[in-house]
Amino acid sequence: MQPHASPDRTGQVTANGVELAYLHDGPLDGPLALCLHGFPDTAYTWRHLLPDLAAAGYHAVAPFMRGYAPSGVPADGAYQTGALATDACALHEALGGGADAVVIGHDWGAYAAYGAAGLAPERWRRVVAMAVPPPAAMAASFFAYRQIKRSFYMFFFQSPLAEIAVSLDGYAFLDHLWEDWSPGYDATWDVARVKEALGDPERLAAAIGYYRAAFDPGRHQPAYGPAQSASSSTPPQRTLYLHGADDGCIGLDVVGDVVPHLAAGSEQLVIDGAGHFLQLERPEPVNAAVLRFLGS
Repeated sequence: MQPHASPDRTGQVTANGVELAYLHDGPLDGPLALCLHGFPDTAYTWRHLLPDLAAAGYHAVAPFMRGYAPSGVPADGAYQTGALATDACALHEALGGGADAVVIGHDWGAYAAYGAAGLAPERWRRVVAMAVPPPAAMAASFFAYRQIKRSFYMFFFQSPLAEIAVSLDGYAFLDHLWEDWSPGYDATWDVARVKEALGDPERLAAAIGYYRAAFDPGRHQPAYGPAQSASSSTPPQRTLYLHGADDGCIGLDVVGDVVPHLAAGSEQLVIDGAGHFLQLERPEPVNAAVLRFLGS
């Protein structure tokens, strides 16, 4: 799907020691709505949501996550979820987020949102997470046979051959992930943006580094210890969790009831006719649910 409302405003700021580029829309003095992307994706994944958040009065900001061009590759080499959560809180500080800020995350961005909300709860009024449930909700079901098959790439990414395999045939590996995860969705435009963001060895190694850090605590930096703990805990804020009914990355069959693992007043919604990239496949119901929740 070509962008129908792609933001044309860009910015760049140093946050947590990393140069982070971002797309943004809405009034600069509005409360921050920070939208965090996952893998293999870019800030453009929020191109349908940013204008609607802006129309609701938010300063809607979608950064390119650390390591994804045009953002910088972090000098500290940290890709653990604690680093992602710290980046989010540092962006809040750098952009003057205010007390009414909200954080919205998809895939790895969901982990970052959970962590940011727990690390600095005074910064975030509400949380919206998509496609990746809170860790406590997936503790056992992640190891179900069908989910292990879906998650093959996570295990393969531990191999030193991963970068070679992903970059073959014009990064066709990325095309196939989108095909499997969001069946029927034309991701041609989106994947082209991903290949721009990860199209050199250092960038690709950074994106795969997120998965290596997830499996190898030896890659964790002690400075991010509190943020790392926050990333695996329940956010104290009311949270909206959204999942595509046809998600080929994390199957709905293993997600179950997420609400008991979230703060009181939280909600869960399954989006019919959507796969993993639900915010792109079904932007109308996703945007409506997000705006309703944030305004309630």
